[in-house]
Amino acid sequence: MNRGYEVEDLYQIGCMGFIKSIKRFDTNFEVKLSTYSVPYILGEIKRFIRDDGPIKVSRSIKELNVKILELQKEYFNKYGREISLEEISKELRVPKEEITMALESKNPVTSIYESSPGNDEDEISIIEKIATNIDEQNDITNKIAISQLMNQLKDNERQVILLRYYR
Repeated sequence: MNRGYEVEDLYQIGCMGFIKSIKRFDTNFEVKLSTYSVPYILGEIKRFIRDDGPIKVSRSIKELNVKILELQKEYFNKYGREISLEEISKELRVPKEEITMALESKNPVTSIYESSPGNDEDEISIIEKIATNIDEQNDITNKIAISQLMNQLKDNERQVILLRYYR
């Protein structure tokens, strides 16, 4: 609880874990069903919490993220300032790229169609911000046609056009 999940959802996951544990329980284990089921149920709930999200992040990256967050807190408490990426890399003996990936894995996922306030306070989506009003299909068709026509020219004619218009 208190991790952003509804109690009913966690209860339902626990029930599913209980049903799975019943199916896998073997009386030859010489333990009670409850002894077998409780860790199984907890494992199902932990797995749900760990794997829930719009993008699946590997366990190793999540574990690295936890180490980084602990190091950041410890460093801030000790020195009163934020720890740099290079210092984290040296301390944990992990490449900077992996640290960056682990830190970015915690960022919320944003849809390119999600709106954000624009300059004139209108709602503008990311796709509208990056849209170019260029007819890319027509542009590609023209480049292919030019390439084919250039291949039909003599070497010296092709050289003149390349030097004049491209170089």
